[in-house]
Amino acid sequence: MTPEEGRACVVKRSLVVAGHRTSVSLEDAFWRRLQAIAAQRGVSVNSLAVEVDAARGEANLSSALRVFILETLSPPAGAA
Repeated sequence: MTPEEGRACVVKRSLVVAGHRTSVSLEDAFWRRLQAIAAQRGVSVNSLAVEVDAARGEANLSSALRVFILETLSPPAGAA
């Protein structure tokens, strides 16, 4: 397996959101970024997932986490 394939490997991980154990399927690269964002904010990954969950609307949690990570790491469209 190449390093690129390893980063693209989807892994199911368990979280506790709203008092319920749930799982999310995220590529390793997204999981590492989620951990880094949580560390930068001084919160746990679970706490960050609760924040994303509260704002996700109809999207599933795994998708909402990916979008959150991309929006956190990328400047808004049209920004210079």
